[in-house]
Amino acid sequence: MDIQLKRGLLDVCVLAAIKDEDGYGYQIIKDIHPYVEISESTLYPILRRMENARLLTVRTAEHNGRLRKYYHITDAGLERLDAFRQEWQEMMAIYNFVTREGTRHE
Repeated sequence: MDIQLKRGLLDVCVLAAIKDEDGYGYQIIKDIHPYVEISESTLYPILRRMENARLLTVRTAEHNGRLRKYYHITDAGLERLDAFRQEWQEMMAIYNFVTREGTRHE
């Protein structure tokens, strides 16, 4: 898969994982894992980049005596998810065109 396409898909997967409730790194990986494999070394740079782009915010809280970072989707992150859904409709139309069988227009 094209690296830029995969990068964009991972971004929206991360946003979707925290859409309904804040999440932390390991939880995000667990939530995404049934759909796409992602490692910590891939996830954390994505989270930093998306924080810089203001698609999510980060807060630190203590959990079992340790500090844990929780990620929260912003309005801009929600808008990015909505834009992805619209873009995906176009991608599906292209996919349907490319994979159609036997219809040739002359």
